[in-house]
Amino acid sequence: MADERNVMEAASKNTYFDLQANCGVTKHLGGQGATDELARLCHVRAGSRVLVVGCGVGMSACYLAARHHARVVGVDISPDMVKRSGIRARKKGLGETATFLVGDAAALPFGDDAFDAVLCESVNSFIPDRLRALSEYRRVAKPSGIVGMNECVWLESPPAALVAYLERITGAQFLRAAGGWAPLLDACGLEAVSAQVFHTGILRQWVAEVRQADAHEFARAWGSFARGYLSNPEFRRFARMSLKVPRSIGRLFRYFGYGIYTGRKPGPQAEAVGGR
Repeated sequence: MADERNVMEAASKNTYFDLQANCGVTKHLGGQGATDELARLCHVRAGSRVLVVGCGVGMSACYLAARHHARVVGVDISPDMVKRSGIRARKKGLGETATFLVGDAAALPFGDDAFDAVLCESVNSFIPDRLRALSEYRRVAKPSGIVGMNECVWLESPPAALVAYLERITGAQFLRAAGGWAPLLDACGLEAVSAQVFHTGILRQWVAEVRQADAHEFARAWGSFARGYLSNPEFRRFARMSLKVPRSIGRLFRYFGYGIYTGRKPGPQAEAVGGR
């Protein structure tokens, strides 16, 4: 039964990400405001060399390059996501400051001490070997560089049916806000680990997503979803499965929120995390 469940969750995760790549939109809790806070805590500034792990369709990577004038490299395990990211960067005139390539978070295709900051948003809950991935982030960060993550977390004990539903739909396994990600950052050798936990709501999250993507992009995403639903049997199966919601789904954001976590790679003359 456990093997069958793992196969189903892997298939759901693939469909979940394929659907996002097809629609051209990826998202994370907190939207652009959470990205700004993560960038502040990671000391992203003009000229910073920044790695975005699990870049999706490149929304945050391009935003960091345009808004903060950082030199950004995005990596994603999905070739379709990387293709979408490159198209976005070229359309925004960021071809020289935002580049993208296919890669695995648990085996990053970079040498040691390559980046001033390593950022990831709503990525690590989908990775089976989390400690290995976090150790890779530490490896590629420069001495005194910052690793920062925005991850969905359980704020309080959720109903079992709600946990099972989200795992079935997304393939992710979310940790508790208390005692979840911070100890893992510490375990992989990062220092000055900090954690901030945020509540949100369905309306607030919807507004954040609309603001992050412009109106035309939002409309194109819905059009792509409709076309995918009509043409792709796997998408239809996923959509039908998604509609089999537990009763507790209406109280999702009572239990569900996000945390922003940072840690510094040991090195000389390090700034305090969150300082400027």
